[in-house]
Amino acid sequence: MSYDTDILIVGGGLNGPALALALASTGQRVTVVDALPRDTRAEAGFDGRAYALALASIRVLDGIGLWSHVAEHAQPMLKIVASDGRAGEGAAPFFLAFDHAEIEEGPMGHMLEDRFLRPALLQAMDAAGITQLSGETVVSQSVDDRAATVQLASGRSLRARLLVGCDGRDSGTATRAGIRRTGWDYGQTGLVCAVEHELPHEGTAHQFFMPAGPLAILPLPGNRSSIVWSETTSRAAEIHALDDAAYLEVLRPRFGDFLGKISLAGKRHAYPLKLTIANRFIAPRLALVGDAAHGMHPIAGQGFNFGLRDIAALAEVIAEAARRGEDIASPLVLERYQQWRRFDTMLMAVGTDSVNKLFSNDNPVLRGIRDIGLGVVNAVPGLRRASIREAAGLTGDLPRLMRGLPI
Repeated sequence: MSYDTDILIVGGGLNGPALALALASTGQRVTVVDALPRDTRAEAGFDGRAYALALASIRVLDGIGLWSHVAEHAQPMLKIVASDGRAGEGAAPFFLAFDHAEIEEGPMGHMLEDRFLRPALLQAMDAAGITQLSGETVVSQSVDDRAATVQLASGRSLRARLLVGCDGRDSGTATRAGIRRTGWDYGQTGLVCAVEHELPHEGTAHQFFMPAGPLAILPLPGNRSSIVWSETTSRAAEIHALDDAAYLEVLRPRFGDFLGKISLAGKRHAYPLKLTIANRFIAPRLALVGDAAHGMHPIAGQGFNFGLRDIAALAEVIAEAARRGEDIASPLVLERYQQWRRFDTMLMAVGTDSVNKLFSNDNPVLRGIRDIGLGVVNAVPGLRRASIREAAGLTGDLPRLMRGLPI
């Protein structure tokens, strides 16, 4: 049987191109279908969007040949400080502080702006000879014992050994395969922006837990920081509708004055927060990766990091199957991927959900429990070091790429 490509990836955001690069490095022919035109993915000016990349994720980007092209634009995260409190009142006396010097591997992670990462992915796919179909959408898909076939809106039909959905939380690939989802709305909205500040951040990331939701202050190059700020849905809508000056007045008491005067930089964004997990990560000749498989609360900053875990695991499973002469999309091969990733994903989903519920309230009993918990972890070196390694993505059954090894 002839195939147009070995693996067809639907979705051209971040996970789709990264997976394409990982698979192409193992000798697979890969095609990426992206609903957006290519020029919308091109480098733009500063807009505040950035990603917190754990150390293990940086190893993946290095393994697929990308990190060397973006490292100069990245900001190392040397410390992470988590505290509890209320807007305008400052932090509680108990807090948790991570220092990268407590682990041997280096910084726990880096912040990288979207405007550098997306163009680098496109350029790397060009260099790798990966087929990119931009401005195309899938309207139907079908599978048989030997192939997956998709029909594009343009009328073109493509056959592949394996179809991979990297098309986000509302994945059409998953829906067309009959895969249902489990989850719920948090009643919160994430407000995202960037600020310029008077004083240097010294590579420190802050997570400030407030009753309505957490505020993350994440260091960017220079005297800039990325803000990911959770509020109740109704309050967030009011805040997002404000002009920049009024928006900043709401942010200031939450942010504090530890970095001096602040001003907005770039665009403001808002998106609803919900938990959504695909009931299956696989179907006949199909796999789901990244947000198409799981969408979690950003409280732990694991969205793209967990997508990269999926990518590293699926690429390794497929590479090993190909070396053994197996059908790379057989049920047994795809089940290995699902078993590797689904349990880990469920643990993280439960963890982020529990932390959000524990910290996003003003119950005095829970406030006391969580503050003491932060203080205990901070005071016990073994617990603190284990938490640092978890934050760096260095725990669990890691794929080879996340251990700095070739597939």
